[in-house]
Amino acid sequence: MDVLNLFLSLVPVTLAQSLILSFVVLAVMIPFRILSFPDLTSEGSYPLGGCVCAVALLAGIPPLLALILAAAAGFLAGVVTAVIHMRFRIHTLLAGILVTTMLYSVNLRVMGKANLPIFGEAKIYDFFPFDLGSVNYTKIIIAGLFALLVFALLNLWFRTERGIAMRAVGSNPDMSEAQGISVWKATIGGVGMAGAFAAIGGGLMVQSQGFSDANMGLGILINALAALMIGEALVGKQTITRQLAAPFVGAFAYYQLISLCLAAGLPPSDLKIATGVFVLLMLAGPELRRAKGPRAAQEAFRE
Repeated sequence: MDVLNLFLSLVPVTLAQSLILSFVVLAVMIPFRILSFPDLTSEGSYPLGGCVCAVALLAGIPPLLALILAAAAGFLAGVVTAVIHMRFRIHTLLAGILVTTMLYSVNLRVMGKANLPIFGEAKIYDFFPFDLGSVNYTKIIIAGLFALLVFALLNLWFRTERGIAMRAVGSNPDMSEAQGISVWKATIGGVGMAGAFAAIGGGLMVQSQGFSDANMGLGILINALAALMIGEALVGKQTITRQLAAPFVGAFAYYQLISLCLAAGLPPSDLKIATGVFVLLMLAGPELRRAKGPRAAQEAFRE
């Protein structure tokens, strides 16, 4: 009973965290699933968005505009990764690693130091007109509205001519180019879009926790990948709506699994092991099911 009570007490916190993480999961999904462009830039653009947002808030810029500036910085980071790959034929993963490595120094330059507190500045969560008795509920509503808006807009956009063209580039770039679709524009736009979403997640997180840190992106990529695999296992990826829903559903499910591990007494230092196990199970699940089928058929035949 103590485990259940502790788990339930963590739900508001983990729900707010999952809604923010869902933007990073979305940033991993778009290049990986839509463009067939495995990318690691999110681990750098996430803290970049947080750093830019923090500096903007300290400069007196309104919270929403600070979030837009963070998204613009993340978009540029994604564009750089795409250009490195397209222009110099460097593998997508290596291009992402290079950009992420360079962004660490950029983040330090932007903030001027490794950690930047913004506790006294106005946050986007401060403008919610109702008192819900807990700041976590305010964060859930604000981040949830952002997530719902992004999901709805992307679901509409990927059904437009440009959105379908981007999906076509991910499916078959050679055929798309033969049909007059610019592979360059679709790839740069899609990877840039992913960088923007990761940076939005960083900006929302910084405004939530009250400080920015140059190391805040450490390990965020494996968390996002775990959430994506869980989400795809739960809702599937057969349609564009399901594919877009997977990051949001997966982020929620992932954080509930993490909170359940904490409630059960798992030390926080072991959460990376739990995350790795989650990813391994999601990736190995289809293969295990395929392997189980022939064995079951052989046993039935012997009987």
